[in-house]
Amino acid sequence: MNELRQTGDRAVMTEVVLPGVVEPAGLQVRRRPVPAPGPGQVLLVMEASGVSFAEQQMRRGKYFDQPPFPFTPGYDVVGTVASVGPGGDAALLGRRFAVLTKTGGWASHLLVPAVDLVEVPAGVDPAEAETLVVNGITAMRMLHRVARVRAGRTVLVLGANGGVGSTLVQLARHAGARVIGTASLRHQAAVRELGADPIDYRTPDLTSAVRKIAPEGVDAVFDHIGGEGIVASFRLLAPGGTLVSYGTASTRDVAGSSKWPVLKLIGRLQLWNALPNGRSAHFFNIWAGKRRADAFRDRLRADLTEVLTLLADGAITSRVAARVPLSRAADAMTLAESGTVTGKVVLVPDAARDGSGDNGDNGDHSA
Repeated sequence: MNELRQTGDRAVMTEVVLPGVVEPAGLQVRRRPVPAPGPGQVLLVMEASGVSFAEQQMRRGKYFDQPPFPFTPGYDVVGTVASVGPGGDAALLGRRFAVLTKTGGWASHLLVPAVDLVEVPAGVDPAEAETLVVNGITAMRMLHRVARVRAGRTVLVLGANGGVGSTLVQLARHAGARVIGTASLRHQAAVRELGADPIDYRTPDLTSAVRKIAPEGVDAVFDHIGGEGIVASFRLLAPGGTLVSYGTASTRDVAGSSKWPVLKLIGRLQLWNALPNGRSAHFFNIWAGKRRADAFRDRLRADLTEVLTLLADGAITSRVAARVPLSRAADAMTLAESGTVTGKVVLVPDAARDGSGDNGDNGDHSA
């Protein structure tokens, strides 16, 4: 990974920049002065920032609405408030918060709006909390606000060993639902430990395998794969069932427009909803409703607070696949894309470089 240094008299920060469509090794590490927060902002010292499917798509230039290159990735972050802007609330200083950022999280310091802060419960490890920011909000909303899963229902989670998938499994089990989860053979023991009935996603006839467990079909399918496989997901629904699509992983490495696979998928779901089939299909976008900013923040804060409280209470667990120093973001991206890990790869501070204290690195840079 290329490192570009920039120093001055002020304290300096580290950020990872995505300069264009590059392999992980093409990520750049830059140094620049730590910025001062303006009105309504706080300066957050990063303690953990995740490596998710969104960043994997962004480096390929295939995330639906990513900003123009160059930019700093980082969809979510957990950190401690170091300073507040003019007129800001001094009570925020020194407290740990989670923030959904979409971009900018892969930095040792970042400016965020104070109104976007969601407090992390005392005693919760920042890396563990980080794995449940975007994953937890996504899983909570899809399960309860879209599919409205209740006790006694049966749901199918594709990729049950992944970040969103493993959270979905736990939240569905906590709600009293039965869960069928697809995963590779190497991850099935972990999926079973979460409380799901595992199925090898490479089985020649996935439909028959699911029907053996749920002969009448399932009440909800959570599908992050998209592509032509979405047809099989819809056909697995029981009468009155709900399909929730939240990604197009099957097209990750396909050349061409980043928008077309998503638009094609949404069009197909809308067509199914127009037909009298007794089932419903939805595309989940975590940013839907953001134009109503206050209501969006209130719902986000409520959902994330609930997820983090469940984590603090031990009702659900967090799976940190690896903690990798920020300056080794290329290694973190490579690991996250390898398909060999269970849970989420998390970036943590380079303490020696930024002088920000213990980086929480447990030395586990691979799964």
